[in-house]
Amino acid sequence: MVVNINEKFRKIDSLHSYKIIARMNAYYFKLVRMKREFIWHRHPDTDEVFMVIDGNLQIDLRDERLQIRKGEMVVIPRGVEHKPSCTQECRILLIEPADTVNTGDAGGELTDHALEWI
Repeated sequence: MVVNINEKFRKIDSLHSYKIIARMNAYYFKLVRMKREFIWHRHPDTDEVFMVIDGNLQIDLRDERLQIRKGEMVVIPRGVEHKPSCTQECRILLIEPADTVNTGDAGGELTDHALEWI
């Protein structure tokens, strides 16, 4: 099945609501519209892919600041503490195991438990 990422983004009405658009084996492809400073967290058991579809994303690591622009991606290795943020809306594709929680080992009120297929 062909998935048009731009059409899927048009179905997302709110910021910070993770939506599943595809599954490959045990991995989800998730879209999110983001405009905030997220929390420091890590994923002890998995790497995490951030691909910027539109906008600019900053990911702070404890010893480095990454700037990811439209059309670029980064793989955050398992166990690496990171904090994504953006001051203007950014549209992101995440690729990660289906059971990955957005807040990793930090938990808290920003954890999105209501993942929905679109």
